Amino acid sequence: MGYTTPTPIQEMAIPVVLEGKDLIACAQTGTGKTASYLLPVLHKIAEANEGHRTTTLILAPTRELAQQIDQQVEGLAYFTGLSSIAVYGGGDGIVYEQQRRGIQNNVDILIATPGRLIAHLTSGVLKLNNIKYLILDEADRMLDMGFMGDIMRIIRDIPAHRQTLLFSATMPGPIRKLAASILRNPEQINLATSQPAQGIDQQIYKVHNEQKSKLVTLLLKNASYTSTIIFANTKDEVKRLARELKGAHIKVNAFHSDFEQAEREQILLDFKNRTLPVIIGTDALSRGIDVEGIDLVINYDVPSDPEDYIHRIGRTARAETTGTAITLVNERDSRKLKSIEQLIGREIVENPLPAELGEAPVFKERKHFDKKRNNNRSKFKKKKRPGGGGGVHSHSRTE
Repeated sequence: MGYTTPTPIQEMAIPVVLEGKDLIACAQTGTGKTASYLLPVLHKIAEANEGHRTTTLILAPTRELAQQIDQQVEGLAYFTGLSSIAVYGGGDGIVYEQQRRGIQNNVDILIATPGRLIAHLTSGVLKLNNIKYLILDEADRMLDMGFMGDIMRIIRDIPAHRQTLLFSATMPGPIRKLAASILRNPEQINLATSQPAQGIDQQIYKVHNEQKSKLVTLLLKNASYTSTIIFANTKDEVKRLARELKGAHIKVNAFHSDFEQAEREQILLDFKNRTLPVIIGTDALSRGIDVEGIDLVINYDVPSDPEDYIHRIGRTARAETTGTAITLVNERDSRKLKSIEQLIGREIVENPLPAELGEAPVFKERKHFDKKRNNNRSKFKKKKRPGGGGGVHSHSRTE
């Protein structure tokens, strides 16, 4: 497939997984983490040669991520004879029936969103008593979406003697609590999640709200970007901006939960195939899409969480390429901008507003930020488990 050199997360995670140890890995999207657990698990399944039994369960927060993982399994396992199926909500009764038949055929690897998996468990068609490998991908996002109860319900149906791998882009308190309850003496890998890829040219424009749509229109019409993602904070804003850009004769589509599954898949396919140059979505899209060659990310709204900024702009400059990230900042969002700059450890370059849009707002001067704060966001403290369990073995590395 053309892989010659492992990414840092692959180089550090693969040996740990092959050794059979539990693992908690903190790494941002776009770092190659999917292959870092798929390659060693595929190797172990093929080596065991136990016949077709569902021995691996991968939990993912969104249907798009579940589909992407399934596609990667198909590619990486092409010559192994191993099988997989993605199980997720949405779609019609035909989709549910296809998933049910796939489960009954005892695929080797089951990739699922928690809600739909529980539906199959409740129906009695699915048994998880042969699971040897449990993988939680983007665990922080699953907790953000309220899946904690579902995850614990699923884990009750899985053998206690298993290898558990937890991958997360951030390491907040609830993730530490989850890890302590479901992992046994885990190794830890912590790749500095607070730093965007070096190939991203980060820029901001200071704007009044009424200047935002006009500026986005100018950026898309006057530049040579071929593939653009625009992030807004709400679904209503996504819909409104899509209407305005279409009115300006820009080829664009919104991406949100009101669409049927088939429509969502077609929009993503068109975007990947470059027949759709611009797509607009909320933060769900920042982790639910894996497309190479995106050369521009626009934050129409500044995200509330600084780490969501990292995930959003991480859609560009993937696989050591370069890209541009532009954030539109009104005066109300100036505090959010300051938090982002504290997280990444530097100020973001400000561009002058095009003259035809009028005067830019004048903010209070940005105060110097504390770079030390950058070192405290993603730490996973060593903590002994109750009852004498081992602590977390840390392998931290800053990229």
